[in-house]
Formats: sequence, structure tokens, C-alpha cells
Amino acid sequence: MPDLVRVLIADDHLVVRQGLRGFLETYADIQVVAGAENGAQAVALAREHVPDVILMDLLMPEMDGVEAIEQIMVFSP
Repeated sequence: MPDLVRVLIADDHLVVRQGLRGFLETYADIQVVAGAENGAQAVALAREHVPDVILMDLLMPEMDGVEAIEQIMVFSP
């Protein structure tokens, strides 16, 4: 079996996170490792789970997606 592509989904809308997770999990080689509802949570979960791919909404409360990406790039370029 090929290596799994580990994905983190960051979006403040639960229905979007659930929809993307449901779609992505139909692929045997993709594993959704976490879902974040804001940028700060995305940073923490990216540090914890070290995903291969992050699907990031740009407009979220607490910390927007751009700032979250900048912080993630510090420890995971």
C-alpha cells in the first residue's frame, strides 16, 4: 500500500470541514488527520499532526488563514 497523504482541513464552517473530509476519505491513499475551526487551532494541529497537505480557509475568526500559514511555515517549511 502506498504512503498515505495526511491532510489537515481548516475552515470555520463545520459543513465545509465535514464535506471535504467525506469527499477526501473516499480515496484510499488520503487520511484526514485533523480539522480546525480557526487559524490558531490550525497552527496547533499542524504542529501536532505534521500533515502533508493543509486545506486552509483564508477568512476565519481568531486568526486568519494567511497568518496561520505564516506561523506554520516557521516550523514546517
